Amino acid sequence: MVQKYQSPIRVYKQPFELVMEAYERRFPTCHLIPMFVDSEVLEETESEDGSIHQVQRRCKLDVDAPRLLKRIAGVDYVYFSQENTLNKRERTLHIESHNETFSNRVIIHELCSYSAHPENDDWTCFEQSASLDIKSFFGFESTVEKMAMKQYASSIKKGKEIIEFYLNQLEEEGISHVPRWTPSLDAPFSSSSSVTTKPVCATPTLLQLELPVTPAVSIPVSTDANDHEIATAINNDATQSDATSNDATSQPDNQMENQLGTPDDKLDADYIKRYLGDLTPLQESCLIRLRQWLQESHKGKIPKDEHILRFLRARDFNMEKAREILCQSLTWRKQHQVDYLLETWTSPQVLNDYYTGGWHHHDKEGRPLYILRLGQMDTKGLVRALGEESLLRHVLSINEEGLRRCEENTKVFGRPISCWTCLVDLEGLNMRHLWRPGVKALLRIIEVVEANYPETLGRLLILRAPRVFPVLWTLVSPFIDENTRKKFLIYAGNDYQGPGGLLDYIDKEVIPDFLGGECMCEVPEGGLVPKSLYRTAEELENEDISLWTETIYQSASVFKGAPHEVVIEIIDASSVITWDFDVCKGDVVFHLYHSKRAPQTPRKDPLVGQHSSITTPGGNNVQLIDKSWTLGLDYSMVESPLTCKEGESVQGSHVTRWPGFYILQWKFHTMPGSASTNLPRVDDVLASLQVSSHKCKVMYYTEVIGSEDFRTACFDVQSLGSMTSLESSHSGFSQLSHATSSSNHSQSSSMISR
Repeated sequence: MVQKYQSPIRVYKQPFELVMEAYERRFPTCHLIPMFVDSEVLEETESEDGSIHQVQRRCKLDVDAPRLLKRIAGVDYVYFSQENTLNKRERTLHIESHNETFSNRVIIHELCSYSAHPENDDWTCFEQSASLDIKSFFGFESTVEKMAMKQYASSIKKGKEIIEFYLNQLEEEGISHVPRWTPSLDAPFSSSSSVTTKPVCATPTLLQLELPVTPAVSIPVSTDANDHEIATAINNDATQSDATSNDATSQPDNQMENQLGTPDDKLDADYIKRYLGDLTPLQESCLIRLRQWLQESHKGKIPKDEHILRFLRARDFNMEKAREILCQSLTWRKQHQVDYLLETWTSPQVLNDYYTGGWHHHDKEGRPLYILRLGQMDTKGLVRALGEESLLRHVLSINEEGLRRCEENTKVFGRPISCWTCLVDLEGLNMRHLWRPGVKALLRIIEVVEANYPETLGRLLILRAPRVFPVLWTLVSPFIDENTRKKFLIYAGNDYQGPGGLLDYIDKEVIPDFLGGECMCEVPEGGLVPKSLYRTAEELENEDISLWTETIYQSASVFKGAPHEVVIEIIDASSVITWDFDVCKGDVVFHLYHSKRAPQTPRKDPLVGQHSSITTPGGNNVQLIDKSWTLGLDYSMVESPLTCKEGESVQGSHVTRWPGFYILQWKFHTMPGSASTNLPRVDDVLASLQVSSHKCKVMYYTEVIGSEDFRTACFDVQSLGSMTSLESSHSGFSQLSHATSSSNHSQSSSMISR
């Protein structure tokens, strides 16, 4: 398996030329890098005008490895080849290196780049990437991989320290400025090919420790007001003359408000430390790579970095596992419009009166504090009066509010705060709290919260646990993640008042009055819900169905040989059909057809049973195109087929040319076989195994917009060209955006979230 590393952008607040002067001081020897034994300059070239300087070195490393492993491998030292290209005109230094030793067994490729900061000429950016591919190594592949990644991570951290050491040395010597390169009047203009070879320097030098990366690009300035504050905070210690002012457009601070993202976006190391916390180099790499994957597969809006990081932490920074649960959660949020829950959800009065929970200041670490007096809550009465779904919506709104408060506290306390503390008072807990429907509702809530709000609970303080608590704990603990269970602190009776109790985590001034403190707590005291507010089982069931289907999206199943199809009748030939769908499972091919004839009545597919008009987690399957129809005669294709991979989100639109019936089709994607042989390819076999039971799932939304309305929505993007022809494209996790993007492909259109 190939291991990859991608660094954030690290910024030196010194000019490029001064950083290069510090970099050169590493050579020919450097006491800060003991593992580099020696290096030899193989070739050194310079352009005619002196603007481009290239150096090729062969470097000798004494790798920290078990002596037994070295003896088995038959080597004492490892050799690397390194090529440096310094462009004084462009103010960049690119470094590329690869291993010579065991190159047929192990492939190490590293890239790095120093460049002038794109927004401040007096600062320097450094970025780095690397890949490690161990094909075979005498049966020690796993050992070598772990050893290599460990040493590489430590060298990354050491690299910046070395540059800063020599920068401080220059400052002590009174060197604070190095003039920029300027071409001489009589020198010819240089290019990368116009170089001359210099004599090889015999002085030994060392391999640059901060090995490799892609060329530096502009560090993004987000349109999010919060991101503007971040940029300001990072650059706050720069002088007024050095800093570059960037005005950002404020947007509403929605809890799950997404950032603008493009594949070229880069994360700054100072931003990570200030707003995300101390991460190891490999953890930073996982965050950057997962963020980049989201930008590529869900072009447009992506979740905030804090949200991505929570899912990585929940899976111990296993990027594949984190990506899977994150995509599932983002699809869930989109389907149920969770991003807008705080603006759209209004708690019923019975919740305001009898739900014994609420936010209360913060703990000693600055985390928002939520108090739940579970022992005083009439769970049976709330379930009978509201139903399971209303309770779930209320708990989700609490979690959304918690995320918002974490962002606010991060700004207030000046350090990353990504989770909250929950204090649960169990005084009054008895057997009535173990009412089966109530426990069922609790388990459902735990399941949903665990799946979609990982790593949001920093600590859970359970106070005054009665004798019945072990019974409740036995029921719910299997549904709680092991990492979450480690954050539970349980106190029986008045133990919370002693050493190691509440005062260790919460300031005395904010301890609630009902726990012996002096702070008035606005959490409702609860009590029994009047039976007059109870509703019948039928009323609750209808209410739950209403809440479950309260979404503009529908779910569908796609089987091999049984596509899912949706028909839209168009009267006005200039209408615009829009679509927005996520591929939840498997790979599908999306088609758009037109027919003058009305398709047959929707038929149920025997694979999925009765067709239902209610959107359920299982989805439905509808087929409209009669098998007797002939493509090109009875119906025609008006959009080029679009292959969509699992986890991708797609938005698009089509400007109709003719009235009639338009059919949107999602078809099971079958991997094409090799044309030169009838034998199945290995990739085909592996792909078929990944799709269990030949079933795919999609979640979609379609809408027809009048041509005038569509043109109005696109008024701000008139430079896109013809509105009759835009390309279908991948998009982010939000409703259809009013921002559009175009191409010259015929008959298709797209709406891309910006």
